[in-house]
Amino acid sequence: MSSSVKRGLLEGYRVLDLTNELGWLAGKIMGDLGADVIKVEKPGGDLGRNMGPFYHDILDPDKSLTWWAYNNNKRGITLDITKETGRTLFRRLAAKADFILESFAPGYLAENGLGYAELSQLNPALILVSVTPFGQNGPYSDYKASDLEIMATSGLMTLFGSPDRPPVRVAVPQSYMWAGMTGAMSALIANYSRGITGKGQRIDVSAQASMLMAVTPAQAHWDLVQNDLSRDGEFITGRSVTGAKMRAIYKCQDGYINFILYGGSAGKATNNALVAWMQEVDMAPQFLIEKNWDKFNIAVVTQEEINEIEIPIAAFLITKTKDDFFKNAIKRRMLGYPVASAQDIVTDPQLMDRGFWQVVEHPELGVTISYPGAFGQFSEASCGINRRAPMIGEHNHEILETELGLSSIDVIRLKESGVI
Repeated sequence: MSSSVKRGLLEGYRVLDLTNELGWLAGKIMGDLGADVIKVEKPGGDLGRNMGPFYHDILDPDKSLTWWAYNNNKRGITLDITKETGRTLFRRLAAKADFILESFAPGYLAENGLGYAELSQLNPALILVSVTPFGQNGPYSDYKASDLEIMATSGLMTLFGSPDRPPVRVAVPQSYMWAGMTGAMSALIANYSRGITGKGQRIDVSAQASMLMAVTPAQAHWDLVQNDLSRDGEFITGRSVTGAKMRAIYKCQDGYINFILYGGSAGKATNNALVAWMQEVDMAPQFLIEKNWDKFNIAVVTQEEINEIEIPIAAFLITKTKDDFFKNAIKRRMLGYPVASAQDIVTDPQLMDRGFWQVVEHPELGVTISYPGAFGQFSEASCGINRRAPMIGEHNHEILETELGLSSIDVIRLKESGVI
């Protein structure tokens, strides 16, 4: 099928997106797949528009790069659903929607007469996905939480950082991404069910529970060897019954390299290749040259042996650049990879060859901007960015007049009364 005639897998579906940063990605994924996603914001705009960084460092709610990143492929309207007129308009939109995504506090929509029980009466096929920090019930359900609290309560933070310092979180919020992906996945599974039954349903997504999927290996490790994994900075733990830990990150001339001592056939090949490379520049000590990597068993190695091996490896790798290491790792068929910086990612030849970066027009600025593109490539469908993120209330007239049949005077009055 020619790319010029490919349609999105969700083309023809409509999504009303009332989420904050917890659910932005869910709406974006569905928009990437071709759905008509309408971002519904309160008058004045979503508070998330104030999240930096900003285009050219201009503090403007329409220039947040975070907003642009997770709200492209959406149209946007403003609507105050705490006012009866706003609720009436929202019900009209919901009656024809296929999905609603929301991340209000539990019970908020119901308190405003817009809960699933009310909306499903108008639209029995409606799928409503709620994405909140802790879900709709339970002792934490009414708690507010940012990425920091969600990462902490999921247990994942206990694995991040150095053992002699407090736990840390990843700089770019990860729980929002996991919650958003889980929301989108849940919506699509419910859509499959709707295709069979004709009925919609309510989906309750907990960001805390979503993050627990990332902690699963730690739980499995306890089940298998009764050893509770903990954070160890740049080291890998849990691979030796002796408790030995292996360095995973090494300093090099222009950044860092990910390299880990392995056992087995993969370790044998890599370790032999690395020692041979070190020999070429007279940086391999005799004990490494003589070491029998066929018998090197990572599962029973001691910390003393690991330390002895890693010291000359570190001294060697610090003399290399990331590019030099990567080219030699490929040439010598070694395991290992340079740690990519943001600049490395932008210039990465693999991403470029796949056409990952997508140029998006910003007519309000008179420029085009390169964005991360499609999350996947489909043989029979399109997936990617079709429009930039909406400006505040950008599509009020388009949706309220053209689609709901209001007059331009009606829209002006809604604006004057604070409904939009």
